[in-house]
Amino acid sequence: MDEREILTWQTYGTAIRELAQTVADSGFRPDIVLGIARGGLIPAGSVAYALDCKNLFTMNVEFYTGVGTTREEPTLLPPFLDLAELDDLSVLVVDDVADSGKTLELVARICWEHAGDVRSAVIYEKPRSIIKPDYAWRQTDRWINFPWSSEAVITPRTGVVDA
Repeated sequence: MDEREILTWQTYGTAIRELAQTVADSGFRPDIVLGIARGGLIPAGSVAYALDCKNLFTMNVEFYTGVGTTREEPTLLPPFLDLAELDDLSVLVVDDVADSGKTLELVARICWEHAGDVRSAVIYEKPRSIIKPDYAWRQTDRWINFPWSSEAVITPRTGVVDA
């Protein structure tokens, strides 16, 4: 676990533009970009801007409890999305990483119950992920330091770093 993938803010800007370009080049035009909180919020907003999609939704999911440690299964947290708002629309689910893939799989499965088309995009995809995202910027098997979660928290609540 000592060796980590380091994503800087500058590289993040390149990564998001390239990820969004891949989505655009595929011909997919989402009606909604749905970010998985917390790690997917910043990428989702950035992708939504790049794709000129003003409908940005979020789902809160808790799974990681520390570096490489998780709950048994991902858990949806309130406030809950009114899934009827997805009816027959195209949804791009965005997260920072498909690590185990369990969070991405849960959110995509929930969206498929309502949406007309659901696709997923991540900055990083790990080889062990149980779901293959439709779009990924890079693959890695290392723990990733994202620029928004690499600094120490200002007001500690959990005592857990970068989770």
